[in-house]
Amino acid sequence: MNVSRALRATAFAFAALFSGSALAAGGPALVVELESGRVLHAERATDPWFPASITKLMTAYVALDKVRSGQMSMETLLTVTDGAAALPPSKMGFKPGTQIRLDNALKIMMVKSANDIAATIAENIGGSIDGFADLMNAHAQRLGMVSSHFVNPHGLPDERNQTSARDMAILARALLLEFPQDRELFDIGAVQFGRRIMRNTNGLIGRYPGADGMKTGFICSAGFNVVASATRSGRHLITVVLGAQSANERTIKAAELFDRGFSSKVNFTNPELAALPVSSNTTPPDMRPVICDRRGPMPQEEDAPAVAETDSNIPNLFSSEVMAFAGDTAEKPVRTVLGPRAAVQPERVWIGLNPPSEAELAAQAAAEEAAEQARKAKTKKATASKKAPAKKTDAKAADESETADKEPVKSTAKGKDHGRASVAVKPVSGNAKPASKASAKAPQKADANGKPKSVAN
Repeated sequence: MNVSRALRATAFAFAALFSGSALAAGGPALVVELESGRVLHAERATDPWFPASITKLMTAYVALDKVRSGQMSMETLLTVTDGAAALPPSKMGFKPGTQIRLDNALKIMMVKSANDIAATIAENIGGSIDGFADLMNAHAQRLGMVSSHFVNPHGLPDERNQTSARDMAILARALLLEFPQDRELFDIGAVQFGRRIMRNTNGLIGRYPGADGMKTGFICSAGFNVVASATRSGRHLITVVLGAQSANERTIKAAELFDRGFSSKVNFTNPELAALPVSSNTTPPDMRPVICDRRGPMPQEEDAPAVAETDSNIPNLFSSEVMAFAGDTAEKPVRTVLGPRAAVQPERVWIGLNPPSEAELAAQAAAEEAAEQARKAKTKKATASKKAPAKKTDAKAADESETADKEPVKSTAKGKDHGRASVAVKPVSGNAKPASKASAKAPQKADANGKPKSVAN
């Protein structure tokens, strides 16, 4: 037993050391010009990495290719399967058998990053997850994504999933150049389903000037990833950041890379993506020890409210180990300040073929409100029951009820109702605030049989 524990501790130490070294050296990063495909900055750009939810960019590519070939349309109805409905969050939670149009499914997948919707797209197109993964890998090979292999459409943890910053830049270019009519799919600030408003987790949208897509991703083993796109003064750049330690760091690093990219010029000395040297690493590092196994709260996919507005001092940005920006000078460009996210008008999404009427929307809102109130009542009752004191003797209960009659105590606990979410940015929360200690310890009075009965109820 002691030997087994020692081996596990040693393995953990090596994993932490390797992962920590990877982070200390700076996670993979890449800046490329969309039209020319020329690389402005490359930092471990061909190292293998776990993709997390940026996998959904390839899911979108396969779906858009089906539309391009005429095998599907944006109005094609997809059916939620049992397997899709059983996946863990992030998810929409639709019941098996629910039907949703492909265009609405793509919007939800890009903004909400819903795993059940990604699986729904996959199973309806490929017949199964494995069948769809075959399509993903065939497209990856055709596009020249030599370091990528996909086994699912959503990026949930699987050690067989891997990609690289270079490969994701290739995929991003393909999406933007091959499907120009669908570029807005990657630049949606928020979507609204019924009363639920879901904001895009891409911290650049609505905050970085010119930001126009594309997708974030996070699992413990990958860290925080983003494939981002921005346009300024007629130039369109793609930036890839992998393995950031937080959502804030991911956003700040991507913004600074864009700043430096737009301050640089492209010429014939800038290599193309295909010319980047192949990494000597063959497997992605596991970042879990330094991302999720450290002390503190579990990392969140969205940016925290406070985001640094000063230079982030990105490690190795100008070291001899990375390709520096062409034409860069000793002075750093002016740092773009990331303020609060601008208000956005969410795009309406729905289930079924046709958009709901005003009467249907009102009925849906009423049903959601009733379900929310029922859920809160159930939670409150369960909490009160859990915290209720054990039964006492009839005499003691009578004594306590007499005290309660003289000095009644009112509960001050109130549940937070986020049902009417702001159209600007706030997603709806389904979490009720737990009952306060005051309400849990409220005095009791006896019923007709002398048994304790809660005053709050």
